[in-house]
Amino acid sequence: MSEPVVPTSTTDANGDRFAPYRGLAARFPDEVLTRATVTDIDLSDGAGTLALLVLDNDAGPRRPTTLGPNSLIGIGQVLEAQAERAHRGEITAVAITGKAGFLVAGADLGTINRLTDPQDGVLLGRLGHEVYNGLSDFPVPSFAFINGVALGGGLEIALAANYRTVSSAAKGLGLPEAFIGLVPGWGGVWKTPRLTGPKDALTVMIKNPLANNRNIDGRTAYRIGLADAVFDPAADPADTAVFIEASTAWAARILTGDAGTVAALEQHRDRDHSDQAWDEAIAEGQAIVAAKTGGYVPAPAKAMELFAAGRHWTREESAAAEAAALGELMLTPEFAHTVYAFLDVVQKRSKKPAGAPSPELARPVQKVGVVGAGLMAGQLALVFAQRLNVPVVLTDVDQARVDRGVGHVHGQVETLVAKGKLSAEQGGQLKALVTGSVSKDVYADADLVIEAVFEEMGVKKAVLAEVEAVVRPGCILATNTSSLSVTEMASGLEHPERLVGFHFFNPVAVMPLVEIVRGPATTDAVLATAFATARGLGKTAVLVQDAAAFVVNRILLRMLGEVQHSFDQGTDATVADHALDPMALPMTPFTLLSMVGIPVAQHVTESLNTAFGDERFPVSKNLQSLIDAGITSLWAKGEDGQEAIPSETLAVLEFGDSPETDEGLLIRVQDALAQEIGLMLDEGVVADAEDIDLCMILGAGWPMHLGGITPYLDQVGASERVNGRRFHA
Repeated sequence: MSEPVVPTSTTDANGDRFAPYRGLAARFPDEVLTRATVTDIDLSDGAGTLALLVLDNDAGPRRPTTLGPNSLIGIGQVLEAQAERAHRGEITAVAITGKAGFLVAGADLGTINRLTDPQDGVLLGRLGHEVYNGLSDFPVPSFAFINGVALGGGLEIALAANYRTVSSAAKGLGLPEAFIGLVPGWGGVWKTPRLTGPKDALTVMIKNPLANNRNIDGRTAYRIGLADAVFDPAADPADTAVFIEASTAWAARILTGDAGTVAALEQHRDRDHSDQAWDEAIAEGQAIVAAKTGGYVPAPAKAMELFAAGRHWTREESAAAEAAALGELMLTPEFAHTVYAFLDVVQKRSKKPAGAPSPELARPVQKVGVVGAGLMAGQLALVFAQRLNVPVVLTDVDQARVDRGVGHVHGQVETLVAKGKLSAEQGGQLKALVTGSVSKDVYADADLVIEAVFEEMGVKKAVLAEVEAVVRPGCILATNTSSLSVTEMASGLEHPERLVGFHFFNPVAVMPLVEIVRGPATTDAVLATAFATARGLGKTAVLVQDAAAFVVNRILLRMLGEVQHSFDQGTDATVADHALDPMALPMTPFTLLSMVGIPVAQHVTESLNTAFGDERFPVSKNLQSLIDAGITSLWAKGEDGQEAIPSETLAVLEFGDSPETDEGLLIRVQDALAQEIGLMLDEGVVADAEDIDLCMILGAGWPMHLGGITPYLDQVGASERVNGRRFHA
């Protein structure tokens, strides 16, 4: 790319640095302002006075602080006033932190999405740099105390400070711009690799956003160098005083030149910035972007372009390029689609789940049982214990399986401790919460018992009946079934009203969706408790009716089935597996099939076939042949590193003589998805199309840049081709 044009000073004749941006800000009088209030703190050891800026939008504890043009100008003016105090010798340092739970959650996407001129995007980018440079170039040392969520521009404001501390309890830290259709445009592209080294910067900027928008926590931020010190907060998340006190004490030691603190800081900041590290990070990032997007999504490629070129740029050169990129990307369809998917679906729809009873009906859950001790059961046990901080007991048919299951959970905890995500003390406490037994009598005092046994109706009904015989009357029974009828399971219970479907997605710790399935007798109290429990686990719950495979698996299996049927009919394997590449899905169909497991996919398809027939859900003879032959994946890498179907796999397969083109198969899949979703809405499986979108985004990693699956099907015309109407007006 060409060398960026470095902007000259923006100060007007009256000395107003923000004059060029006031017209932009004036167009958003409804912006929810994030303001900086200043408190002076007398530091210990004679270190002087620190001016602490607390960012708050005065909108209560649940509404995150965000940054639009008016907020940025206001913060910039406060920093200017504090800089004047520093010049007068009134303060020896400045620090910035946030309200309880948040530093800043990022830029105000609702504001950004209303921009219509590329130059507005450039101006907004330059404004962010103007404000943040005021913190970087402050006349006395500047600090950021990262007390909670710090995403995008919210993390970049911390990166602008000279020094950073972070709370060990902070979650939701990252630079998600490549995921939402932008680039880290307020300094993150340039500053992150200079703090962490290029390899860890690549993880924060590219790997995590393209891994379904994964974020990091406070301990990880410290480990990779985004923060210089990590401190534990108070037990009460709303109490920031303990963390601020520890941070200001550390700041005082920095200011007075405490030898131990300074030496530890220098050692911690020693990162690999070698040419080799840069070369490897750039090559890896380019490969990830190509594999994940196939060139169909502009933002990740642009972020990678800036990352690579910024290696040799000055801060000002990178700032100019970042602002130009924002101006370009803010007007792309992909960004507009992402804003709808993120704000209207993931943020708004998830907070008010359709059909959920009043939260006041929910019962407390103080002990959880998990029936089964396999890998899925172990994942469930760990997330219940870690997020709810309650005892969890696993059971299985023999002691060896129980010991293996509990041991696996404890091993996962030890891994979290080794990675610095938990302290040794926290790890010990968490392991103590997870125990096992061969007797279901341990569930006698449980409040919720969830089964995670083999996906076969007879097995599940028998297990639930055994559990019902020992639990107390108020205990809720839950099934983690991915496709079977909750109604049928309830038919064998004396009290079917206590049963609810509670379908998690794999891996449990990562995937944010839970499909909550209401049976015909499920009470409001049971349903409310399920929703409250999901919230406590940090999951988004969607109410679905009891229909085969519910939402996500039904849609995915319809998609996989169309591709598999085309392949069985003679379509070339590469054509079949890559026909959907223009969607830039998280993985190709055959890769997804291998990850899910061919036997699992076939089992769910058989359930769907029983419910809906051969026309929409044919059972593939070729998949059954692979299962019978013990073959777990269609593709295998040859000696040249290229994927191909091994000859022994081809030998068990039979093909028709009706191949399709990639374009024809793509249209076929689009139409099939439009048909299936239309039928699901007609059947009342969920309340509205937005619930389908929410399920697919959070449960299947449906790309945000497509705006959700139903807007995508509208955009490509499938909705009208098949159903005669759009899903959205």
